[in-house]
Amino acid sequence: MIKLNKEILDYKDIELLRKFVNDQGKILSRRSTGLTVKQQKQITKSIKRARFLSLLPFLNKS
Repeated sequence: MIKLNKEILDYKDIELLRKFVNDQGKILSRRSTGLTVKQQKQITKSIKRARFLSLLPFLNKS
């Protein structure tokens, strides 16, 4: 379980956002991360924004 200590999430913080994405590029669920609803929505929004700006890939082709 990953705990989020920061109150302000930034879509430019790629290292933090990668902790909430699995190998295939899918966003991890609340059950696996242990976040609150508000934190999960912020993470999801930040990941989607980073993907749109090409900071994170949509798919991880490994």
